[in-house]
Amino acid sequence: MKWHQQSKDALAQIFQVNVKVGLSHKEVKKRLEQVGYNRLEEKKKESRIRLFLRQFQDTMILLLLGATCISFFLGEYIDAITIMVIVLLNGVLGFIQEQKAEKSLESLKKLASPTMKVKREGEWLDIPSEEIVPGDIVRLQGGDKVSADIRLIEANELYAEESALTGESESVAKHAHVLEEDELSIGEVKNMVFKGTLLTKGHAHGIVVSTGMKTEMGKIAHLLSTSEKKESPLEQRLSRLSGIFIVGALFLTTLVVVVGMLQGLPTYEMLLSGVSLAVAAIPEGLPAIVTVVLALGVQRMMKQKAIVRHLPAVETLGSASVICSDKTGTITQNKMTVTTLWNGNVWMEKQNEQSFPLASAKNVLTIGFLCNQAVMDQYRNNSLERKKFHGDPTEVALAEAAIAANIDWKQLLSTTQFIDTIPFDSGRKRMSVIVKQGNDLFLLTKGAPDVLLERATHIEQNGERVRLTLQKKKECEYIVSQMANRALRTIAVAYRPLSSLPTMNKEEVEKDLTIVGIQGMIDPPRPEVKDAIKECRQAGIKTIMITGDHKDTAKAVAKEIGLLPSYGYVFTGKEWNGFSEHEKREKMQKTFVFARVSPEDKLEIVHALQKQGHIVAMTGDGVNDAPALKAANIGIAMGKTGTDVAKDAASLILRDDNFATIRSAIKEGRNIYENIRKFIRYMLASNVGEILVMLFAVALGLPLPLVAIQILWINLITDGLPAMALGLDNPEQNVMRRSPRKREESIFANGIGWKIISRGFLIGVVTLIAFMIALTEQPDNLLRGQTIAFATLVMAQLIHVFDCRSHSSIFDRSPFDNMYLVIAVLSSLFLLLVVIYVPMLQPIFHTTTLPAIDWFLIVGLAAIPTFALAGRQLFKKE
Repeated sequence: MKWHQQSKDALAQIFQVNVKVGLSHKEVKKRLEQVGYNRLEEKKKESRIRLFLRQFQDTMILLLLGATCISFFLGEYIDAITIMVIVLLNGVLGFIQEQKAEKSLESLKKLASPTMKVKREGEWLDIPSEEIVPGDIVRLQGGDKVSADIRLIEANELYAEESALTGESESVAKHAHVLEEDELSIGEVKNMVFKGTLLTKGHAHGIVVSTGMKTEMGKIAHLLSTSEKKESPLEQRLSRLSGIFIVGALFLTTLVVVVGMLQGLPTYEMLLSGVSLAVAAIPEGLPAIVTVVLALGVQRMMKQKAIVRHLPAVETLGSASVICSDKTGTITQNKMTVTTLWNGNVWMEKQNEQSFPLASAKNVLTIGFLCNQAVMDQYRNNSLERKKFHGDPTEVALAEAAIAANIDWKQLLSTTQFIDTIPFDSGRKRMSVIVKQGNDLFLLTKGAPDVLLERATHIEQNGERVRLTLQKKKECEYIVSQMANRALRTIAVAYRPLSSLPTMNKEEVEKDLTIVGIQGMIDPPRPEVKDAIKECRQAGIKTIMITGDHKDTAKAVAKEIGLLPSYGYVFTGKEWNGFSEHEKREKMQKTFVFARVSPEDKLEIVHALQKQGHIVAMTGDGVNDAPALKAANIGIAMGKTGTDVAKDAASLILRDDNFATIRSAIKEGRNIYENIRKFIRYMLASNVGEILVMLFAVALGLPLPLVAIQILWINLITDGLPAMALGLDNPEQNVMRRSPRKREESIFANGIGWKIISRGFLIGVVTLIAFMIALTEQPDNLLRGQTIAFATLVMAQLIHVFDCRSHSSIFDRSPFDNMYLVIAVLSSLFLLLVVIYVPMLQPIFHTTTLPAIDWFLIVGLAAIPTFALAGRQLFKKE
């Protein structure tokens, strides 16, 4: 079907839909069953069986399996079977981890998926794009990402960027007229928009003609589904780190094996122990564990209303040093109420629930009501129930102010014909409609007062249209300044009589305006923002407010929420652009508010901050904000008011558009990174201890303190469970009192490397001492000595895990703050006791029953690596 050749009525007939009512819910369900959900086929996922088998493809696991075969042929059946069981358990745990990470990432995709405005049974609803069906009537506007192939039936100044299909980055104008040509390329079909493209400007209505794989994008879906999953920067660094440790662990393990063989220890025993030690010591699963911890952290962030679209953003959040935040809706509540009005002559205040006097305010309120997209959407069905109000909060506030003053809105709408609309955008800072009332034609305009004053030639005073002299212009500016100083957002309204429909560029019509008045509306700050900004300052994070509002309004709000210090600068975009590069570098340090900025100014501010070495988080919601969001280290889009284009460009989406959520996300981002450092510290210190105890023993000519099965058991149970529990640790109390970490800072910074080596060394030493004491007491009872060494090593690690929770000392945090860790440690301890005291397991794990008195030796020595160094730190503090 050549949709571009079909008229509006023909399309309605083909899809059996009333364009004024839309489809019924019953019909939608039927069509979903027929055509399926509106989604592209993705690359076939790896089967669960293949995913499970992949857990055994690691080189070290293969070596261990080879060693198992040797054990079997040598008649060591118990060892062989036990090793196989441990390898299988290890594979199961790896499989569960990968499955959990995959599910977490899938849930992220669903949360971040776009919605579309669809008419169903006469009501406009926000519908997930996957549930759109052919025949749906949809409403489109600049900033939307198109989710299906749509034939336009109404279009107003609509432009689409179709580079995903055509390769052309320039936006193209769209219309709703029938095209007669038979064969057209995608770029030539001007009366349709296509799935995967972006709308950059304007408004439109359309009928969905194709969904899913039947769209133009679906025809080339194979190009979109072949991309491989990329590792985050953190995962890449940890992969490199794992490589370094593999080399180091293999060297030390080989050294243990060679020295042991030179000391006359059995070759088979040394080879099996060496392979087991290598498997235990090499953190080959580190990147996988990091992915799981990141995914779990991201799920916690979802609960705090922050959706992470890209995992690398979690790491970057911990480095953020500047937050550039919009004012309206992010710092303020975005609940506009008109409280003050100036009609060109008289200043009026709205007291409590009283309305403005209609006789004096009628013209100002009328233009605010008519030049209003929310009004045009809502009030033609003769229903003005407040619950039905929706749209831009500023436009809703203007409409409510008019209705509260008892304007006869029914009569007004019945006598007004809307001819055309020139949409608002953040660059123009104004919006206009062309209306016809009787035989008279008018342009009605609302926007930023300074913008309209520049385009005005007259002002209305006492019902008369008089010249806008310099003195009257200054009077207008004074009124705006007075309102702005009270933290009011100011909107000017104006008109221009037209003799005929304009044929020139529509923006050229917006001149020779007559100013009618100014409305001042309050948008109170969110109550939680003041504390959030204070906490960010304590965390070394500077907050900069960026707004399109008047300079004085922005300044008043910034002072009210404690954002602007006494020495702080406030600049408009125009003032900022007038500075030299040198002046910008000097002033940026003390600048806290940017007012009257354009989207281009936002991009410039991001670059200026980055040149000074800052890691920048930037908020945005509009189409034109996308470049700044992409350029920022962390782009943050608004979930409620943000366009799909902004969300696509961002790495973080705020579901509640709240500044405090940014603070919470940064706090969680810092905690996730710290948790990764915690379990790296724990795992590597444990691995160092395991290698050193074996190395010291063979170097001193002693028997092996641990056998292969014990090493593998420690790796699976003692290392694995507590390490994962550390990844779920709660933030330390001072996590938001530390300075942002540097982006390229080593994961071993701030003494972590020293703690790994020192604790690992002591864990190895105390385990060896316990083994030597046991051998001294009973020289002929090697089994007892190995059991004591095994128990001491496990206990030392289980005590050490609580030390890893804090930057300074084990005494700084209650162990019960992380019940997951407590449960993991108790589980590991229980399993240790099981393999020591259950008779049927003793031959398998080469253990023997220990009397209670031996545990005094075990626990006393195991506590030394943690408590000795913790005591040293306490002594240093004093």
